[in-house]
Amino acid sequence: MESIIELRHLRTLLALEEMGSVSLAAQRVFLTQSALSHQIRVLESHFETPLFERKSMPIRFTPAGERLLKLGRELLPRVAAAERELIQIVQGEAGHLRVAVECHTCFDWLMPAMGVFRPQWPQVELDIVSGFHTDPVGLLLTHRADLAIVSEAVPQAGVMYQPLFAYEMVGICAPEHDLATKEIWQPEDFAHETLITYPVPDDMLDLLRLVLLPRGINPTRRHSELTIAIVQLVASKRGVAALPYWAVMPYVEKNYVVQRKITDNALTSKLYAAMREEDAHCGYLNDFCDIVRQESFANLPALSVLLE
Repeated sequence: MESIIELRHLRTLLALEEMGSVSLAAQRVFLTQSALSHQIRVLESHFETPLFERKSMPIRFTPAGERLLKLGRELLPRVAAAERELIQIVQGEAGHLRVAVECHTCFDWLMPAMGVFRPQWPQVELDIVSGFHTDPVGLLLTHRADLAIVSEAVPQAGVMYQPLFAYEMVGICAPEHDLATKEIWQPEDFAHETLITYPVPDDMLDLLRLVLLPRGINPTRRHSELTIAIVQLVASKRGVAALPYWAVMPYVEKNYVVQRKITDNALTSKLYAAMREEDAHCGYLNDFCDIVRQESFANLPALSVLLE
């Protein structure tokens, strides 16, 4: 009997388990919601049984669904390993991967990804280009870096981009601060505050670039190079800040600071991996981007799929 189960079906079910909803799972596997639902209906029709309970939150899988999830957990890593080995046979196992970053909060997700990558590509020399860079793409084009982590996919000759993920930026203040009583911060709330930021140009800070400066709001600044130092300054009522949700949650849970949504629609930032067009088919570069996405969605809260 010909099997109806395809790898894409297993990836879809694992995404559904990971994301907890059909809409988010569809984003995760780059399908429309209707296309994902069609995949599931095909399987359910073939086996004449539902794979999960439609009205359960979080989603609860039926025994049939659990069996397919088990198959996906067993099979997909083996397929990925075989694909990786084939690439290594064709392209070779050795190489260089020098990563340049422009953001100060990358390491929460970058280091775990590096930990997964190293044993899978042991002959690739993996390193982070020291320091934070205002022009990491320039390092690519001068061959001083092989991959650049950037917040905007600015079209540039010789450069291509892979979307990594989007994430929510939240405002933080001390629990005793007046803004702690507001659930949503509007641009005007920052006007008379001291804004504590990294020492980078305004166009590298999404709060300023996307929210405040377009409204003519340019608050007093105080700078610190370290995320923990920014949080400490905020906790000491020296000002307010905007940081990724994942970066502030440990301090929010300890009540050192409170976090609040920025604008009614929330402030969303983006991350892309930039590489030279000549390296578009480099196996370990593309694999590293896949690992970054997988590890980030598995371990960090409040991420969303970046489709651009």
